Amino acid sequence: MSNDRAYAAGLLNAALDPATQPPEIRRFLDAEEELLSAIVGPEHRVVDVGCGTGRHLLGLAIPPRLGVGFDYERAYIAEAAAGARDSDLAFFVSDATAVALRGSFDLAICLTNTWGTMSDKRGVLDEMRRLAPRSGSRILTVYAPGSIEPRRAWYANLGYEVTSVTETHVETAAGFTSEHFTEDRIAAIVGACELEPIGDVAWLIRA
Repeated sequence: MSNDRAYAAGLLNAALDPATQPPEIRRFLDAEEELLSAIVGPEHRVVDVGCGTGRHLLGLAIPPRLGVGFDYERAYIAEAAAGARDSDLAFFVSDATAVALRGSFDLAICLTNTWGTMSDKRGVLDEMRRLAPRSGSRILTVYAPGSIEPRRAWYANLGYEVTSVTETHVETAAGFTSEHFTEDRIAAIVGACELEPIGDVAWLIRA
């Protein structure tokens, strides 16, 4: 099963169920939400790349001045749009390497290792740089090597047994893969950036 098929089958919603999450993963997701709340203010224009069901923008206690999210998975965007009916947030379907948006944003975010699941990482980052041109305004989170064992347990809880672990990814028997990144690998792909660890399992990247 490819990653696209796994997500189309509802993997994201199952993974976001706290009952499936090992403690390390739960702490990472909580920390990510706290970091986002500290970064995003009511004056900001924010675009969420690979937004899934829109939970990051929808979960902000204080919404941004403008919030736009997109994802390739139509079912997730439908769920996000339903949650945004009483807000000023907007969600649409798009390829992350060719986004039908003009103008600029204060922040472009791509969280919970979403960027790490994308095949054309540099292409996605180029679009994030176009949408949010100020240095340091592109915010990503990716898994660190310390996440391997928590992810192994998490994926097993979801019915995806990990059968292979390499320096860059884990792979399940069904063919679903999930990547992790060393500091050197991030630098090789992203270039100049600031890195901040999130516990032992993830990196916050400011590019």
